[in-house]
Amino acid sequence: MSNDVQKLPLKEKIGYGFGDLASVLFWQTIMVYLLFFYTDIFGLTAAAAGIMFFVSRILDAFFDVVIGMTADRTRSRFGKFRPYILYGAVPLAISAVLAFTTPGFQGTAKVVYAYITFILFMFLYSTVNIPYTSLLGVISDDPVERTSASSFKFIGAYLAGLIVSATALPFASYFGHGNAGKGWQFTMIIYGVAAVLFFLITFLSTHERIQPIAKEKTSIKNDLKDLSKNGPWFLLFTVTILFILFVCIRLSVTAHYFKYYVGEQEFTFFGHTYKWGFEILASAFNTVGQALSLVGVFLVPWFSKLLGRKKAVIVLFVVAIICTGSYFFLSPSNVMWIFILQGIGSITGGPISTLLWVMYADTADYSEWKTGRRATGLVFSASIMSNKLGWAIGSMIAGLILATTGFTPNVVQNANVLTGLKSMMSIIPVVAGVIALAILVFFYKLDEPLMEKVKAELEERRQISEAGTASV
Repeated sequence: MSNDVQKLPLKEKIGYGFGDLASVLFWQTIMVYLLFFYTDIFGLTAAAAGIMFFVSRILDAFFDVVIGMTADRTRSRFGKFRPYILYGAVPLAISAVLAFTTPGFQGTAKVVYAYITFILFMFLYSTVNIPYTSLLGVISDDPVERTSASSFKFIGAYLAGLIVSATALPFASYFGHGNAGKGWQFTMIIYGVAAVLFFLITFLSTHERIQPIAKEKTSIKNDLKDLSKNGPWFLLFTVTILFILFVCIRLSVTAHYFKYYVGEQEFTFFGHTYKWGFEILASAFNTVGQALSLVGVFLVPWFSKLLGRKKAVIVLFVVAIICTGSYFFLSPSNVMWIFILQGIGSITGGPISTLLWVMYADTADYSEWKTGRRATGLVFSASIMSNKLGWAIGSMIAGLILATTGFTPNVVQNANVLTGLKSMMSIIPVVAGVIALAILVFFYKLDEPLMEKVKAELEERRQISEAGTASV
């Protein structure tokens, strides 16, 4: 396959980005507001919600691998991965609405409902999102084109994050008319309809180009064996879990942090004094974060070309860690610094996810180079498994810290709860970030020179394989 075929048209990159615009309408809402929804609206205790997140996401993490291996073996006129986007979009949207629906149950029945609807949502999310993410490994074999496509993916993600950050709390309040449960349900209906349309755009605009060099069928046993020997993948897997902990613990308690720690704030503009409650402050905080993360994603191709993917991640991570750690020293009156550090941390932390996914594509190439077999879906699904494990652990930590410090919803919190909230916005994420950074610096070895060699040799093998097929 010639190199010019691998160059992606702009409309395809944009179309690919719409997939994360759809996915993150759901995922951002889950990340930022689901713990708040369960404790302050649905009626679960913080401990029950945290444990439910852990159990549900652990189950889903293993389901990810099943979906990845299934997608790798899918043969259809739409390809390996695109059919899941087409047929899974509507069921996923329905499950999201159910997860944010507050039933009239009490006690155990309500907990069971939460488990069933959340597990259903996570399974359906994996069924759509893993094939979608795996597309990155088969739409081109050019690392530059993959980086560019990944940038559009995360542009879509952060645009969705902007939408959710700016609208979720106001929508829930406006459409609920005093009934927060109905407000959240209606908000998810809006997001669901939009997501289905965006997934359809991705399905129609993308193409699967890269086929395995090996023509024989590979077994699940061989796929897992190849993955188990992929050292760079294991390092990225660990780094991703730690990075998600770095992000998740903060996001899980952002609404609580503003509602109970920062509180209502007064601002004077042009002689007029305004009082802003936590809904406005938390929405503005998250919106600033998503907007500047999006700016950072636009800079990814330039920054990656300047430093290389690995060095770029390291430099960005250092700045993000410093910004996050600084929150421990901020008081509720330091609102300006709360927002300034959010801006700097977001413009540097946001692009890290983009670069990590491109590095996962590198590990898929590395595995094929070493073994002669390619299992893109497994590499990406097992990688997404690291996301789920990170979110499972992070959400559980957040819920259990709230519970052990004595959190009770909708009342003034004690000093232990406030210290816990401050620590979850700063010190606790920093510990995870520093460990991840050390792994990248000292152990991860897939740099640009090695990957250029891998790409060249794989291209040569494909040409030989295609020549042999043509002669037959």
